[in-house]
Amino acid sequence: MEIKGEKIFLQYEDGQNKRTILDNIDVNFKSGAVNVILGPSGSGKSSLLYLLSGLRKPTDGIIKFNDTVISDSKSSEIVRYKNFGFIFQHAFLIPYLNVTENICMARKDMDLKSKAEDMLKRLNIRNLAKKKIYQLSGGEKQRVAIARALVKDPLVVFADEPTASLDKYNAKNVFNILRKNSKDRIVIVATHDTSLIKKGDNVFMIDDGKIKNEKNREYYDV
Repeated sequence: MEIKGEKIFLQYEDGQNKRTILDNIDVNFKSGAVNVILGPSGSGKSSLLYLLSGLRKPTDGIIKFNDTVISDSKSSEIVRYKNFGFIFQHAFLIPYLNVTENICMARKDMDLKSKAEDMLKRLNIRNLAKKKIYQLSGGEKQRVAIARALVKDPLVVFADEPTASLDKYNAKNVFNILRKNSKDRIVIVATHDTSLIKKGDNVFMIDDGKIKNEKNREYYDV
């Protein structure tokens, strides 16, 4: 199983000028590893996740999930809904639903209540099951969003700064959960946290819209 981008460009109109966000990038992610995209704010790492997940279309280039082109296909929404889980930087939870209901929104065509209970337990927020979103802290909201992304057992997990609002204990727990998912699935984590290099199997350094290095983590002095 793999997801890859071929000669990806992403540009925005900035007044009368074009701003290049991603510049001729080739990437290939396979199951069995935690892939870390490391880069500073504004480097293009979040944009790359959005393109790979089909949430945004590239200006040019192709995104493939296995043999299916998802960058310009009408079926990309179905592929994404059934196979992908996305952990956003911001939780994007539905305020009028409780925690369990928010998690179960991941797949409205499936009964996910028992899996939601299990995810809440694994993320140490079982006691929040019936709480409304406004009653939660920022870190609790983030863990609910993580549960929502993982509860449907996605084949590909895209995680954009998944541990940014978590304390060290819960950040470690979340990364351990992602690692377990990576055994037979694709896990891609975008972050500016250099400490995650130690936990990733493959590290993709990105800056100014280009992949600078693509190395196994043993390459880095960690």
